[in-house]
Amino acid sequence: MGVIHRKIVSERAAEPVGAYPHARQVGHLLFLSGIGPRERGSRTIPGVRTDDAGNVTDYDIAEEARSVFRNVRYILEDAGSAWENIVDVTVFLTSIARDFTRFNEVYREHFGAVEPCRTTVEVNRLPTPIHVELKVIATIG
Repeated sequence: MGVIHRKIVSERAAEPVGAYPHARQVGHLLFLSGIGPRERGSRTIPGVRTDDAGNVTDYDIAEEARSVFRNVRYILEDAGSAWENIVDVTVFLTSIARDFTRFNEVYREHFGAVEPCRTTVEVNRLPTPIHVELKVIATIG
């Protein structure tokens, strides 16, 4: 019997912005691609406000974070896993100085008892006008 190896594409989470799946299962591990706060089938980014030219004028990291967590949950569930199976999270923020404290508050609300390992890094920018992205590893099966 070989190791399970499959690609996961959620019909509920925001579409990937490149040529990659939402996740890959290898054995009993599920590796999610970087997930942002966009909404499926829309250019809407919860918490991000733009001017008529599409330039970001302001954003609410708490709203963005909640949307990211929702997308992660969709992918986990559609793969046959669950929020409680998350073991590792890498957080990419575009401004630790501005957003770290508020992000942590929202993170704590959602991850409370799960307590996965976590790494948080600041990045200069992300591929779309977002301010937070998560990379997640979970168990499955």
